[in-house]
Formats: sequence, C-alpha cells, structure tokens
Amino acid sequence: MMTVVTTTRLRPGGESEWDAAVRARFESAHDRSGWVSGQLLTPADDPRTRVLVGTWQSRADWEAWHSDPAFLEQRSTLERLEEEPSRTEWFEVVADARRG
Repeated sequence: MMTVVTTTRLRPGGESEWDAAVRARFESAHDRSGWVSGQLLTPADDPRTRVLVGTWQSRADWEAWHSDPAFLEQRSTLERLEEEPSRTEWFEVVADARRG
C-alpha cells in the first residue's frame, strides 16, 4: 500500500468550499479500484492549512483516479481556492493498525 500526503494553504474565506470539494473527491474515490482511505486534516493552530492523507493499494491506482475527467473538474475548483501550490509526498505503508 501507498499513502500520499498533500499539504496546501488556502485563500482566506475559501475553507468551507475547499473542504466540501475534498469531501466530494473522497465520495468519488470510494468506488475506485485500489482506494483504501482518505482523511482531511487541518492543524489546530493554522485553520487555512489543509493536509490530505490518502491511502491506495498502489500509486498506479491513484494516478488512474487523477486522470478521470470528474477528478480533473474537482481539481480546478481546489486550485482556485489555494493560496499556493500544494506539496505532495509519497510513503510506503510499512504497518497499518485500525480499531475494530
């Protein structure tokens, strides 16, 4: 499994719209091959920063999702609300523990 972590800073006032767009992206990912989970995080002391954590079976699965026309449309909404380009890092999942 692979986890992708994307960090971005939002334009003032764009937080609610950006968060709603990410929630829609998560919904669209549910039925995608290879999708495992996603989280939207914000630092407690920085309400305009967002961190997306997505886990996929493979990077190829994530890349296939990123070429989907619906995804590309959502991406343009997100970019419009971002103050600066996002930063993305990839991690190989070494261990995964969840409750239940």
